[in-house]
Amino acid sequence: MSILHAIILGIFQGVAEFLPISSSGHLVLLQNLLTVEEGKLFFSVMLHFGTLISIFIVYFKDIVKIVIEFLKMVKEVFSKKGLLLNNQYRVLAIMIIIATIPTGLIGIFFKDFFEGLYDSLTAVGTALIITGILLWVSEKKASGRKSASELKVKDAIIVGLFQSFAIIPGVSRSGSTIVGGLFRGLNKKLATKFSFLLAIPAILGATIVEVPDALKESSGAAFNAPLIIGIILSAVTGIFAIKILTKALEKGKLHYFSYYVWALGVIVILSQYWS
Repeated sequence: MSILHAIILGIFQGVAEFLPISSSGHLVLLQNLLTVEEGKLFFSVMLHFGTLISIFIVYFKDIVKIVIEFLKMVKEVFSKKGLLLNNQYRVLAIMIIIATIPTGLIGIFFKDFFEGLYDSLTAVGTALIITGILLWVSEKKASGRKSASELKVKDAIIVGLFQSFAIIPGVSRSGSTIVGGLFRGLNKKLATKFSFLLAIPAILGATIVEVPDALKESSGAAFNAPLIIGIILSAVTGIFAIKILTKALEKGKLHYFSYYVWALGVIVILSQYWS
């Protein structure tokens, strides 16, 4: 892995993780284009960890409040005071846990199937087209008004199911979860925030699960200069990507990303017939 390759992959990971264009799909395409083989799984996992840093930086205050309120809830439950969801941060904490369950179960039981899709560029291209359709349909739907305090278990489960689709390379995690939130009537600001907060256990869990296998992949799996550069760039560009997506949603321009993923998906599929 050269430093140039690390720079390219790091930037694309940070941008594609949060913009609704699929980071996993782009990494598969770029690694094939750049013919990156050694340690590519480990490198991909660590780049995703870099984008996790972006979320902590942008939503640091919210994350701290959610953790504090969650710990208070745990203390109250053990004190036999019951589960009191009396503010938005407590609701968010519980809903993030609930929404993570469908993704985790589907990821565990269908792990081999999803991993096999990473070897099929046709599957990636098809998933990109599906992502575009989801973005287009959701943007045409009227914006909801549901606030964080009004989130229900059903909302969390459905958004969690939408997130599970993003295990498929080419399906955007941020795009699918935001779409799921909008379909459930969440206001745009909450749909965006919930999507990014939900990424924390998803990315962290995937990192913990995949690192052991990634370390065994090859001798190229090591903490070297290219890897560190890639992580830093994915974190920095991720911050900008979060802000760009937030503004795009506020201005009703989410569907603009549909054109890009549609075009890319068609090119990827056709390229399989040209080669």
